[in-house]
Amino acid sequence: MLPSAPRDNDSWDDDVSREIARSAPGRSSSGFYAGAPEPASRIGARGGDPVDEEEEIEEEIPVVPVRRQLSVAIAGFAGLLGTGLILGAQTSGPDARLPYAIVVFGVQLLYILAFTMAIRPPAVGTVAGVCVAAALAADYLAVTSEPAGILPLLLVAVGGFVVAVAGQFIRPDDRMHVRDALSGTLLIVVGVVSFAQLIVLTRKPVGTQAVLVCLTAVAVAVLVAHLVDAFFPRPRIAPQVPRGATGIIAGAMLGTFAAAGLGSVLVLPFTPAKGALLGFVAAGVAGLVDLAVNYSEVGRRMAGDTPTFWVARHMQGPLGAFAMALPGAYVLTAFFLS
Repeated sequence: MLPSAPRDNDSWDDDVSREIARSAPGRSSSGFYAGAPEPASRIGARGGDPVDEEEEIEEEIPVVPVRRQLSVAIAGFAGLLGTGLILGAQTSGPDARLPYAIVVFGVQLLYILAFTMAIRPPAVGTVAGVCVAAALAADYLAVTSEPAGILPLLLVAVGGFVVAVAGQFIRPDDRMHVRDALSGTLLIVVGVVSFAQLIVLTRKPVGTQAVLVCLTAVAVAVLVAHLVDAFFPRPRIAPQVPRGATGIIAGAMLGTFAAAGLGSVLVLPFTPAKGALLGFVAAGVAGLVDLAVNYSEVGRRMAGDTPTFWVARHMQGPLGAFAMALPGAYVLTAFFLS
């Protein structure tokens, strides 16, 4: 038999043998198998170590700094918004509800601007136009309907949502994103109509006092939370969220305390306990909604979807807090105070 020709890629040449030696499991740097201690410089240096992977993941999480001036500005906006709505409710009367409806409509326009620019649902122009029409219809029904109730507002909210979604199906490009944007569209429409509950409450026997208690609790909760975040944002809720748990808890507590104080000085059926209950619900919902806005903004930022109008995302928190706290205030007023 003729001797076989030498192979160019012999599996036992020097280079391959070194690779096999390196990939042999359990072999230490000194040439012995597992059991011999490795040098301290190599301990924890293996790429598959889960501890190292966790440390690398933690190092990659960006920590968003808290902007003090921005937190103070948001707190000031919340205070001004609450003051305007409260003073408008106190000056509203049986023959003077139109001025308060104009004030509420202005707040609704701010809500539409902030949430449509931040969320940017499909067919954003159509959604904004439908929301403006829904706001006008809700305010008109809140002023003129007899008896004053929330049922007409619910019908307006349902109709506005259906029309907004139908408008999103017109263009093929918008139609592809309708399912993903249903929750955002619903939030915009419901929030806009929710402000009209303030007008309905002023037509109730104890509604004006309930508006005072609930809006004070919301304003104090949001204002205190952002002021505390400006100077002591600790402990952080999440590295990407520029909020601290201390501010949120302090805001909810002080909002409840302010509502209890108002309940002690208002006429019957208000008592400190009833005022505290209304304030606890309103301040708690407001704090959670305000925090949820921050989380949604972080999600959009991480997805690379930053709103073009930067003021919109900073007005979202206070506006959403007031809008989402009003249904609870109405329910408690109708079933707990009446």
